[in-house]
Amino acid sequence: MLVFVSLIKRKLTIKHTREVIFMSHKNGMSAWQLTMLALGTIVGGSFFLGSAIAIRTAGPAIFISYILGGILVYIILTALSEMTVASPAPGSFRTHSEKAFGPFIGFITGWIYWTGLVLAMSSEATAAAFLMRTWVPQISLPLLAISIVSVVTILNLLGAKILSRLENGLAAIKLLALVAFIVIGIVLITGIIPGKPPVGAGVLKAEAFFPNGIGGIAGSMLIVLFSYAGFEIIGLAASEAKDPHKTVPRAIILTVIALVGLYLTVIGVLLPLISTGALTEETSPMVAALGKGGLSVAAGAVNFILVTAILSTMLAATFGLGRMARSIADAGNAPAILIDKGEVPLRGILFSGISMFVGAALSYVLPRSIYIFLVSSGGFAILFTYVIILFTHYKHRAANGCPPKGNCQLSGFPYTSWIAIAGLIVVIITMPLVPGQGSGLFAGIMLVTFYSLAYAIFKALPSKLITAQPAAKPHKEKQPNDKNN
Repeated sequence: MLVFVSLIKRKLTIKHTREVIFMSHKNGMSAWQLTMLALGTIVGGSFFLGSAIAIRTAGPAIFISYILGGILVYIILTALSEMTVASPAPGSFRTHSEKAFGPFIGFITGWIYWTGLVLAMSSEATAAAFLMRTWVPQISLPLLAISIVSVVTILNLLGAKILSRLENGLAAIKLLALVAFIVIGIVLITGIIPGKPPVGAGVLKAEAFFPNGIGGIAGSMLIVLFSYAGFEIIGLAASEAKDPHKTVPRAIILTVIALVGLYLTVIGVLLPLISTGALTEETSPMVAALGKGGLSVAAGAVNFILVTAILSTMLAATFGLGRMARSIADAGNAPAILIDKGEVPLRGILFSGISMFVGAALSYVLPRSIYIFLVSSGGFAILFTYVIILFTHYKHRAANGCPPKGNCQLSGFPYTSWIAIAGLIVVIITMPLVPGQGSGLFAGIMLVTFYSLAYAIFKALPSKLITAQPAAKPHKEKQPNDKNN
């Protein structure tokens, strides 16, 4: 799980990613290693806490939402890995989109993705603060969130070696938390505990499968897809896989099956224990379910594990954000002040940390709706990027055909691509169906407008403000398997 530290939900250059991810995989990563990398990367606060919003919105029909989300993930991930295997360009999909549609789209894609991840990590900090406030209710939510961001930023400044050691244990805890909940939930449902009657179907018997109709499913999809975010790491790691034309497709299938299976199992255990209408974004649905089942001690333990898991996500995310900021600056799409010659991109990390401060500080402005606002606005940015990935892949495939050796990974092209694009656009359009997500959609549109204007202004600036003086030397990175690239 050492590889978990890199690029969680993040866009890094392939060279920057190699240093940590592939240090111990000189012979190439197997399908199983890629799958474990993705599983450790994806699961975070968006599922541990944010799933409460999705489940409340869709009701028991949330099963359909997660299955549909898994299908979209499969299409997007396959499209990304197909491009990466064919052309492992530094900058990944930002570079591919720039080649396909020009520098403007490359600029927009890079910055919107970075901004989306900053907002996502602000929501993760807010999620952890919500959970921690049960222990220290006297400390305000914004102060807790800002403190969490501070600790995560400082730890990242210590370098990848120390960070990777810490992540080695935290990543395993994240997955064990879900397994532990499943086991405890099954015990409650079956009544194995002496003196406790089995819950059985519980409150699920009185629940309507579609409490809010099809609109409930549509409204839940943003959070559902957000809980899958980070799967793009397989596409970014594709160039370092062992026999990628065979390994990557297997890893994609394993990852999608494992994620959908894990999420559906957790929800299946959850639904009999607590009414979907009783869930709130301020409490993890797993903690609420265990508390409802009379296991307050277990609920407290799970709460601690969830905080630990969210912190691991933030640590790895900030690792990626700092290097992403440097990557964008190296491409001439950011002020030269963000270009850092050192192994640890101190400027990029500090810049990203300060930006997360701003996101977390919004708790003072929107104390009641901050979490869902951060999730929805960050989710819009991520979905926007996924739409760009699919359009880029469409143009890439039309111009270049299948990757080398003629091994097409995405079946049903171009119909599957158009179906996925249409699905993502529908999710974006239906965001206002959930209270709080409408403001996130508006913020996302303003974000696209802002960066469109910023591009025109930025490119009009004197070149000395954009490029390093003198030009920065390439960062020395460990690059195993260079002979195969």
